[in-house]
Amino acid sequence: MSNNNFSKTYDLSYKISGLSEEDALKLISEEHAGKIVFSSSFSWEDQAIAHMILTNKLPIEIFTIDTGRLFDETYYVWGRTNEKYHTKIKAYYPNNEALEGYLQQNGPNAFYESIDLRKGCCHIRKVEPLKRALAGNEVWVTGLRAEHSPERKQLSQVEWDETNNIIKFHPLLYWTTEDVTSFIYKNNIPYNTLHNKGFVSIGCAPCTRAVKPGEDFRAGRWWWEDKNSKECGLHSTSANHEVAKAV
Repeated sequence: MSNNNFSKTYDLSYKISGLSEEDALKLISEEHAGKIVFSSSFSWEDQAIAHMILTNKLPIEIFTIDTGRLFDETYYVWGRTNEKYHTKIKAYYPNNEALEGYLQQNGPNAFYESIDLRKGCCHIRKVEPLKRALAGNEVWVTGLRAEHSPERKQLSQVEWDETNNIIKFHPLLYWTTEDVTSFIYKNNIPYNTLHNKGFVSIGCAPCTRAVKPGEDFRAGRWWWEDKNSKECGLHSTSANHEVAKAV
C-alpha cells in the first residue's frame, strides 16, 4: 500500500472511531459524495445497510450483481426493496461474450467439476461486473461481518483494497447475527425468506444450500469443495488487502 493510500485509510478510520454505524455512513458519504457505492446481495446485512442509506437519503449509490442464476426469493426481495423505499437499485450483469464462451466450452454446470472452473464462473458472473461497478469510485461499502468466516475476523472496519484500488468500509463488521435480525424485525425491513430456512450466506442457486445445525457459516457455499477454497474473489483476504487498524 502506498503512503498516500495508507494515509487516506487511516484518516477515515480515525474519523469514524466511536461513531454509530449510521453516523459513520453519513460522515463518509458526505466526504466522498458521488464516489461512494454499496454492493448488495439482499442478505440480512445488506438489507440493514440499505435501510440506513435509503431512510437517511444518503448520497450512496446502491448496486447489485445479477449473475443470472440467483434464487427466486432474491429477486423477490429486490423488488420489495425497490417498492418500500421508492428506489431503483442498479444492476450489473456478466459480459455476454465471456459468459457465452464459457458455457459453450464447459457447459452450464461446469463449476461442480473443479475449483478452477468454479472460480472461472465466479469471475465472469461476479468479479468482472464488480470491477465495472467500482470503477471511478473511492469508497466501497459492504455487508461483511466477522462472524462470516475465520478470515473475516481479521478485518478492520476500514481497509484498503489493493486489487480494486478502493477503500472498503464494513459498517456491520462487529454485529452479531442477533444484532442484524433484531434490526431487521424492528424496522420491518424486507429480507430474503431463505434465511428462515437455514440459508446463512445466499449466492447463486446452484452453489448455495442451507446450513445444518453446528455447521460453519460458509458451509452452505460451494459445499463440495475444500473449506479453504471458499471465496469467489469479490472479497479476497489475501496479502493484496492491507488493513489499517481503526484508532
